[in-house]
Amino acid sequence: MSPRTHRLHFPLSRSDALGLRAGDQVVLDGEIVVTAGLPTHQRLLRCLDGEETPPMDLHGASVFHLGSFSREVDGRLELLYLNPTTSTRFNPYMPRLLQGFGWHAVGGKGGLDATCAQALQAVGGVYLSFLGGGCTLLSRAVTAVLEVGWSDMLTHYRLVRLRVQGLGPATVAIDAHGRSLYDEEHANAQQQRERILDWLAQQRQATGPQPAPPPTKLPR
Repeated sequence: MSPRTHRLHFPLSRSDALGLRAGDQVVLDGEIVVTAGLPTHQRLLRCLDGEETPPMDLHGASVFHLGSFSREVDGRLELLYLNPTTSTRFNPYMPRLLQGFGWHAVGGKGGLDATCAQALQAVGGVYLSFLGGGCTLLSRAVTAVLEVGWSDMLTHYRLVRLRVQGLGPATVAIDAHGRSLYDEEHANAQQQRERILDWLAQQRQATGPQPAPPPTKLPR
């Protein structure tokens, strides 16, 4: 089946997530939550443990690893740009967060590991891969800052709920059925590596050992 392009409302529902396949493209409209902080994810786990109250309703939210540069103007947060940050940093936290908050869409860049992919499958969620370095295109899609959580943190660590229109397109890199484009590309790279190493070994056997090059003489 050829990849398809979907324009969907966010937060993404479980039924919409289940309708997506790895390789599909998604354009986002609606509300999303963004953060780029490891401390933020640790704090969210404390919320699940009952040690802290979430600063906003995060159940069923669509939460993305999008770093932002922002400034406070007259007591409000003005978002100047969005840019994806590397999601693999959050691998240890995501399975519990996905299942504890029931997230059906997460994303960023770089993907998540196999344990996270299993958690996505369990909750009926997808991982969306955003264009790295595409901050100009992504930032244009932000129409409003709706809510800011944990203002005591650095601006890019805060939880920020945004209204977006036409954000993306993003690629469904891990779908709700357990397929991960990252795992497939990794396996393909490993196969290519083995073939290359075998070819190099055959070349060495065919030509025999080669003499070492003469030492380079440095100018005095």
